[in-house]
Amino acid sequence: MLVLSRKKGESIVIQDQIEVTVLAVEGDTVRIGISAPKHIDIFRQEIYAAIQDANRESATPLAADVEAFMERLRNNGLKKD
Repeated sequence: MLVLSRKKGESIVIQDQIEVTVLAVEGDTVRIGISAPKHIDIFRQEIYAAIQDANRESATPLAADVEAFMERLRNNGLKKD
């Protein structure tokens, strides 16, 4: 992880396309602004993690679905001997 120190109003640039600017520092909270092309998705980490979990869950077949599929194969004469 790269660690940088920035003051209010200062920025960092990532690959000529993304600019992260420190907008305010209030106690333990830092407000940042992010400028990036519209095709780049930007999420808070906890939201990104929730999206990834939901995607994994939706891509995992349910045991009942797998069993129903196997039963359909068996009923269609595709039994494994």
